[in-house]
Formats: sequence, structure tokens, C-alpha cells
Amino acid sequence: MPAWVQTGFEEYTKRMPTEARIEMLELKPDDRTGKSVDVLLKSEAVRLEAAIPRQAERLVLDERGEPMTTRDLAQMLTTWMREGISPCFIIGSADGLHVSVKQSASRQFSLSGCTLPHGLVRVMLAEQLYRAWSITQNHPYHRD
Repeated sequence: MPAWVQTGFEEYTKRMPTEARIEMLELKPDDRTGKSVDVLLKSEAVRLEAAIPRQAERLVLDERGEPMTTRDLAQMLTTWMREGISPCFIIGSADGLHVSVKQSASRQFSLSGCTLPHGLVRVMLAEQLYRAWSITQNHPYHRD
């Protein structure tokens, strides 16, 4: 990822309180040489399955998912914190996600109807989580 992605991601994650910290687990992509997209997505699905904590609530980010507003995310964040749920947002590779990963998720969300690059989604998601937390705290960061 370009340096601006890491810088942007870190900017918002460092603002989060310890009780709502953001952690990122990045899976290294497979070597694409001579492999079909289906084979690559199946391999990624196996690695994702192994990496995602069993108790986590799986949430897939997909341009075709249901639109999610910041206020929706703030409500979900409140519920997750109250109920001790650890959400796991899954961002697909350049080829998307295998159907099994999408089916294993409790919900599929969209940050935008546009197709966005993975790095930009990282930054946008971290910012939206910070903004949602700010809403729950009546912090002035978010303005309606």
C-alpha cells in the first residue's frame, strides 16, 4: 500500500479509545501467476476463514451491499460495545471476495456505490468508525 494509506489509517485508529480500538489484519495476496480468479478467491477464502476470530461478527464491505450511513454505523457500534461483540470488517481483494466469504457474513455493507480501491476503503472505514464513535460520545467531530 502507498504510504498515504498507512498514514490515513493510522490517523484515525490512533484517535479511537482503547475500548473501541481498530486492529487490522492484512493477508498477503497469493501469487497470481497462471491462476484463475476463482482459484485465487477460493484460496483467499480459506486464509480468511483461518484468520478471522471465531466469535467475531463478520461484515463484508462490497459495493453491492446495503448502503450504510454514519448514523447506522454509530448505532451498530453502540450495540457491539454494549453486547461485547467484536465486529470484523472484511475488505475484498482487487477481484472481490469468494461467495463463501460473503455468505458467512452477517451483513454486507457498502461505503459507496462506486468501486473503490482497497487502500482507500481502509482509510474511509477507519474514518467512519471514528466518526461513529464520535457520534456515540456527542463529540463535535461529526456535524449534521
